Amino acid sequence: MSEPTAYEIVLRGRPSLRLLSPLVDDFTIATSPDRGAGCFTRLVGNIGDPAHLNGIVAHLTSVNLEIVSIAPAHTPHNGTTSKGKS
Repeated sequence: MSEPTAYEIVLRGRPSLRLLSPLVDDFTIATSPDRGAGCFTRLVGNIGDPAHLNGIVAHLTSVNLEIVSIAPAHTPHNGTTSKGKS
């Protein structure tokens, strides 16, 4: 099995922690406004394999969150979590 890869998932809007609750322990969550285009939420965390990534995408889409992008993160995720405000 390969090493986990740190990914950044960008969502449109500011979802509540209730919607993100399955991800809170494994991802750093940061919300930042984007001038003129609304707010974006960034999730950064380690993803072990394609099945893990598919499960995360399935959860996010099942709660009607809009995924803007998914890409490998520029820096490794160290496992600490910063819980955003709901």
